[in-house]
Amino acid sequence: MAIELGKLGIWRYHGNVDAKFAAEAEKLGYGAIWLGGSPGGDLAPVDDLLAATDSLVIATGIVNIWQDEPASIAKAYERIAAKYPDRFLLGVGAGHREATKEYKKPYAALVEYLDGLDAAGVPVAGRALAALGPKVVELSGARTAGAHPYLTTPEHTRSTREILGAGKLLAPEHKVVLSTDAAEARAIGRQTVKYYLGLSNYVANLRKLGFTDADLEGEGSDHLIDELALHGDAPTIARGLSAHLEAGADQVIVQVLNEDPWPAYRALAAELV
Repeated sequence: MAIELGKLGIWRYHGNVDAKFAAEAEKLGYGAIWLGGSPGGDLAPVDDLLAATDSLVIATGIVNIWQDEPASIAKAYERIAAKYPDRFLLGVGAGHREATKEYKKPYAALVEYLDGLDAAGVPVAGRALAALGPKVVELSGARTAGAHPYLTTPEHTRSTREILGAGKLLAPEHKVVLSTDAAEARAIGRQTVKYYLGLSNYVANLRKLGFTDADLEGEGSDHLIDELALHGDAPTIARGLSAHLEAGADQVIVQVLNEDPWPAYRALAAELV
Protein backbone atom coordinates (compact mmCIF):
# COMPACT_ATOMS: atom_id res chain seq x y z
CA MET A 1 0.00 0.00 0.00
CA ALA A 2 1.29 3.46 -0.90
CA ILE A 3 -0.56 5.01 2.05
CA GLU A 4 1.20 4.21 5.33
CA LEU A 5 -1.30 4.28 8.17
CA GLY A 6 0.81 2.95 11.03
CA LYS A 7 -0.57 0.45 13.52
CA LEU A 8 -2.52 2.90 15.70
CA GLY A 9 -5.22 5.31 14.54
CA ILE A 10 -7.97 7.49 15.98
CA TRP A 11 -11.69 7.42 15.09
CA ARG A 12 -13.51 10.63 15.98
CA TYR A 13 -16.57 12.51 14.80
CA HIS A 14 -15.41 14.92 12.12
CA GLY A 15 -16.88 17.96 13.86
CA ASN A 16 -14.65 17.28 16.87
CA VAL A 17 -11.36 17.25 14.99
CA ASP A 18 -9.49 20.46 14.21
CA ALA A 19 -5.95 21.35 13.19
CA LYS A 20 -4.72 21.49 16.80
CA PHE A 21 -6.21 18.07 17.52
CA ALA A 22 -4.56 16.57 14.43
CA ALA A 23 -1.17 18.05 15.24
CA GLU A 24 -1.28 16.66 18.78
CA ALA A 25 -2.31 13.21 17.54
CA GLU A 26 0.60 13.16 15.11
CA LYS A 27 2.99 14.26 17.85
CA LEU A 28 1.87 11.32 19.98
CA GLY A 29 2.63 8.90 17.14
CA TYR A 30 -0.84 8.11 15.79
CA GLY A 31 -0.66 7.28 12.12
CA ALA A 32 -4.14 8.28 11.01
CA ILE A 33 -7.34 9.99 12.03
CA TRP A 34 -10.56 8.52 10.65
CA LEU A 35 -13.27 11.17 10.42
CA GLY A 36 -16.61 9.71 11.47
CA GLY A 37 -20.14 10.97 11.13
CA SER A 38 -20.37 10.83 7.32
CA PRO A 39 -18.22 13.81 6.37
CA GLY A 40 -19.10 14.66 2.80
CA GLY A 41 -19.49 17.55 0.42
CA ASP A 42 -16.16 18.90 -0.75
CA LEU A 43 -14.29 17.44 2.26
CA ALA A 44 -12.80 20.89 2.89
CA PRO A 45 -11.86 20.18 6.55
CA VAL A 46 -9.46 17.47 5.36
CA ASP A 47 -7.19 20.09 3.77
CA ASP A 48 -6.87 21.98 7.06
CA LEU A 49 -5.96 18.83 8.99
CA LEU A 50 -3.34 17.77 6.48
CA ALA A 51 -1.89 21.29 6.32
CA ALA A 52 -1.42 21.24 10.09
CA THR A 53 0.55 17.97 10.05
CA ASP A 54 3.55 16.48 8.28
CA SER A 55 2.88 12.76 7.86
CA LEU A 56 -0.48 12.02 9.49
CA VAL A 57 -3.01 10.30 7.22
CA ILE A 58 -6.59 11.54 7.20
CA ALA A 59 -9.26 9.01 6.27
CA THR A 60 -13.02 9.26 6.05
CA GLY A 61 -14.83 6.76 8.20
CA ILE A 62 -17.06 7.02 6.20
CA VAL A 63 -18.43 9.03 3.29
CA ASN A 64 -22.04 7.80 3.04
CA ILE A 65 -22.85 6.69 -0.51
CA TRP A 66 -26.45 7.92 -0.17
CA GLN A 67 -25.38 11.48 0.63
CA ASP A 68 -22.79 12.39 -2.01
CA GLU A 69 -22.48 11.44 -5.66
CA PRO A 70 -19.24 9.66 -6.63
CA ALA A 71 -18.37 12.34 -9.18
CA SER A 72 -18.43 15.13 -6.57
CA ILE A 73 -16.50 13.09 -4.02
CA ALA A 74 -13.98 12.21 -6.73
CA LYS A 75 -13.34 15.91 -7.35
CA ALA A 76 -12.64 16.41 -3.67
CA TYR A 77 -10.38 13.36 -3.65
CA GLU A 78 -8.43 14.64 -6.67
CA ARG A 79 -7.87 18.02 -5.03
CA ILE A 80 -6.67 16.55 -1.75
CA ALA A 81 -4.53 13.78 -3.23
CA ALA A 82 -2.79 16.20 -5.61
CA LYS A 83 -1.81 18.51 -2.76
CA TYR A 84 -1.10 15.82 -0.17
CA PRO A 85 -0.08 12.63 -1.99
CA ASP A 86 -0.39 9.35 -0.04
CA ARG A 87 -1.93 11.09 2.97
CA PHE A 88 -5.66 10.79 2.28
CA LEU A 89 -7.75 7.63 2.25
CA LEU A 90 -11.34 7.79 1.05
CA GLY A 91 -13.43 5.48 3.20
CA VAL A 92 -16.94 4.89 1.84
CA GLY A 93 -19.89 2.84 3.02
CA ALA A 94 -23.63 2.28 2.84
CA GLY A 95 -24.52 3.49 6.32
CA HIS A 96 -27.60 2.09 8.07
CA ARG A 97 -31.00 1.10 6.76
CA GLU A 98 -32.74 2.76 9.72
CA ALA A 99 -31.01 6.10 9.16
CA THR A 100 -31.26 6.35 5.37
CA LYS A 101 -34.55 6.98 3.60
CA GLU A 102 -33.08 6.05 0.21
CA TYR A 103 -31.55 2.81 1.50
CA LYS A 104 -32.03 -0.11 -0.93
CA LYS A 105 -30.01 -3.15 -1.97
CA PRO A 106 -26.81 -1.86 -0.35
CA TYR A 107 -24.45 -4.32 -2.04
CA ALA A 108 -25.59 -3.32 -5.52
CA ALA A 109 -25.43 0.35 -4.52
CA LEU A 110 -21.85 -0.08 -3.27
CA VAL A 111 -20.81 -1.72 -6.54
CA GLU A 112 -22.44 1.10 -8.50
CA TYR A 113 -20.72 3.71 -6.34
CA LEU A 114 -17.32 2.08 -6.79
CA ASP A 115 -17.98 1.99 -10.54
CA GLY A 116 -18.57 5.74 -10.34
CA LEU A 117 -15.33 6.29 -8.47
CA ASP A 118 -13.52 4.22 -11.09
CA ALA A 119 -15.00 6.32 -13.87
CA ALA A 120 -13.97 9.50 -12.09
CA GLY A 121 -10.38 8.30 -11.63
CA VAL A 122 -10.21 7.55 -7.89
CA PRO A 123 -7.59 4.79 -7.62
CA VAL A 124 -8.30 1.49 -5.89
CA ALA A 125 -5.37 2.11 -3.53
CA GLY A 126 -6.85 5.44 -2.45
CA ARG A 127 -10.14 4.14 -1.08
CA ALA A 128 -11.43 1.71 1.54
CA LEU A 129 -14.83 0.19 2.25
CA ALA A 130 -16.80 -0.12 5.47
CA ALA A 131 -17.34 -3.88 5.68
CA LEU A 132 -18.91 -6.28 8.16
CA GLY A 133 -20.35 -9.26 6.32
CA PRO A 134 -18.23 -11.59 4.15
CA LYS A 135 -19.74 -10.46 0.84
CA VAL A 136 -18.86 -6.80 1.41
CA VAL A 137 -15.48 -7.79 2.85
CA GLU A 138 -14.78 -9.63 -0.42
CA LEU A 139 -15.87 -6.54 -2.34
CA SER A 140 -13.53 -4.37 -0.27
CA GLY A 141 -10.62 -6.62 -1.17
CA ALA A 142 -11.50 -6.74 -4.86
CA ARG A 143 -12.36 -3.09 -5.44
CA THR A 144 -10.56 -1.02 -2.76
CA ALA A 145 -7.43 -0.93 -0.63
CA GLY A 146 -9.28 -2.96 1.98
CA ALA A 147 -11.79 -3.03 4.84
CA HIS A 148 -12.69 -0.68 7.67
CA PRO A 149 -14.97 -2.65 10.05
CA TYR A 150 -16.75 -0.82 12.87
CA LEU A 151 -18.08 -2.15 16.20
CA THR A 152 -16.38 -5.50 16.01
CA THR A 153 -14.13 -7.83 18.00
CA PRO A 154 -10.74 -9.44 17.37
CA GLU A 155 -12.59 -12.59 16.28
CA HIS A 156 -14.20 -10.59 13.48
CA THR A 157 -10.79 -9.22 12.57
CA ARG A 158 -9.43 -12.76 12.33
CA SER A 159 -12.20 -13.98 10.04
CA THR A 160 -12.02 -10.82 7.94
CA ARG A 161 -8.29 -11.28 7.41
CA GLU A 162 -8.94 -14.84 6.26
CA ILE A 163 -11.34 -13.52 3.63
CA LEU A 164 -9.12 -10.63 2.53
CA GLY A 165 -5.90 -12.59 2.44
CA ALA A 166 -2.51 -10.94 2.70
CA GLY A 167 -1.70 -7.53 1.29
CA LYS A 168 -5.06 -5.86 1.77
CA LEU A 169 -5.76 -3.18 4.37
CA LEU A 170 -7.67 -4.19 7.48
CA ALA A 171 -8.36 -1.34 9.90
CA PRO A 172 -11.02 -2.11 12.55
CA GLU A 173 -12.37 0.48 14.99
CA HIS A 174 -12.64 -0.26 18.71
CA LYS A 175 -14.11 1.84 21.52
CA VAL A 176 -12.31 2.34 24.82
CA VAL A 177 -12.96 3.93 28.21
CA LEU A 178 -9.92 4.72 30.34
CA SER A 179 -11.21 3.91 33.83
CA THR A 180 -10.58 1.21 36.42
CA ASP A 181 -14.07 1.73 37.85
CA ALA A 182 -15.96 -0.99 35.97
CA ALA A 183 -19.43 0.37 36.74
CA GLU A 184 -18.49 3.87 35.62
CA ALA A 185 -16.74 2.59 32.51
CA ARG A 186 -19.67 0.39 31.50
CA ALA A 187 -22.07 3.29 31.95
CA ILE A 188 -19.96 5.42 29.62
CA GLY A 189 -19.55 2.63 27.09
CA ARG A 190 -23.24 1.75 27.15
CA GLN A 191 -24.27 5.32 26.30
CA THR A 192 -22.57 4.90 22.91
CA VAL A 193 -23.01 1.19 22.22
CA LYS A 194 -26.77 1.15 22.87
CA TYR A 195 -27.40 3.25 19.75
CA TYR A 196 -26.03 0.49 17.52
CA LEU A 197 -28.32 -2.10 19.09
CA GLY A 198 -31.14 -0.48 17.15
CA LEU A 199 -29.37 -0.93 13.78
CA SER A 200 -30.02 -4.21 12.03
CA ASN A 201 -26.67 -4.56 10.26
CA TYR A 202 -24.70 -4.28 13.51
CA VAL A 203 -27.05 -6.54 15.44
CA ALA A 204 -26.82 -9.21 12.74
CA ASN A 205 -23.03 -9.06 12.81
CA LEU A 206 -22.91 -9.25 16.60
CA ARG A 207 -25.11 -12.36 16.50
CA LYS A 208 -22.66 -13.95 14.06
CA LEU A 209 -19.90 -13.20 16.56
CA GLY A 210 -21.74 -15.23 19.19
CA PHE A 211 -23.57 -12.62 21.22
CA THR A 212 -26.94 -13.86 22.45
CA ASP A 213 -30.42 -12.38 22.64
CA ALA A 214 -29.74 -11.66 26.30
CA ASP A 215 -26.58 -9.74 25.36
CA LEU A 216 -28.36 -7.68 22.71
CA GLU A 217 -31.64 -6.82 24.40
CA GLY A 218 -32.26 -3.45 26.00
CA GLU A 219 -29.07 -1.43 26.34
CA GLY A 220 -26.79 -4.46 26.16
CA SER A 221 -25.38 -6.87 28.72
CA ASP A 222 -22.25 -6.13 30.73
CA HIS A 223 -20.50 -8.81 28.70
CA LEU A 224 -21.39 -7.09 25.43
CA ILE A 225 -20.29 -3.68 26.69
CA ASP A 226 -17.03 -5.08 28.05
CA GLU A 227 -16.22 -6.60 24.65
CA LEU A 228 -17.18 -3.59 22.52
CA ALA A 229 -15.93 -0.80 24.80
CA LEU A 230 -12.70 -1.93 26.41
CA HIS A 231 -12.05 -0.46 29.83
CA GLY A 232 -9.41 -0.53 32.53
CA ASP A 233 -5.97 0.99 32.86
CA ALA A 234 -3.85 1.70 29.80
CA PRO A 235 -1.95 -1.63 29.77
CA THR A 236 -5.23 -3.57 30.01
CA ILE A 237 -6.82 -1.65 27.17
CA ALA A 238 -3.64 -1.90 25.10
CA ARG A 239 -3.72 -5.69 25.39
CA GLY A 240 -7.30 -5.71 24.12
CA LEU A 241 -6.42 -3.49 21.18
CA SER A 242 -3.32 -5.53 20.39
CA ALA A 243 -5.56 -8.57 19.96
CA HIS A 244 -6.78 -6.99 16.71
CA LEU A 245 -3.21 -6.61 15.46
CA GLU A 246 -2.43 -10.19 16.44
CA ALA A 247 -5.57 -11.31 14.57
CA GLY A 248 -4.38 -9.69 11.36
CA ALA A 249 -5.26 -5.99 11.49
CA ASP A 250 -2.83 -3.55 9.92
CA GLN A 251 -4.11 -0.74 12.10
CA VAL A 252 -6.44 -0.65 15.09
CA ILE A 253 -8.47 2.55 15.29
CA VAL A 254 -9.23 3.81 18.77
CA GLN A 255 -12.44 5.65 19.63
CA VAL A 256 -12.06 7.09 23.12
CA LEU A 257 -15.41 7.56 24.89
CA ASN A 258 -14.13 9.50 27.93
CA GLU A 259 -15.35 13.11 28.01
CA ASP A 260 -11.72 14.27 27.88
CA PRO A 261 -10.09 11.86 25.43
CA TRP A 262 -6.50 13.05 25.75
CA PRO A 263 -5.44 11.10 28.85
CA ALA A 264 -6.44 7.90 27.04
CA TYR A 265 -4.82 8.91 23.76
CA ARG A 266 -1.56 9.74 25.52
CA ALA A 267 -1.55 6.61 27.69
CA LEU A 268 -2.35 4.27 24.80
CA ALA A 269 0.25 5.89 22.56
CA ALA A 270 2.84 5.24 25.27
CA GLU A 271 1.80 1.59 25.32
CA LEU A 272 1.43 0.88 21.61
CA VAL A 273 3.42 3.32 19.48
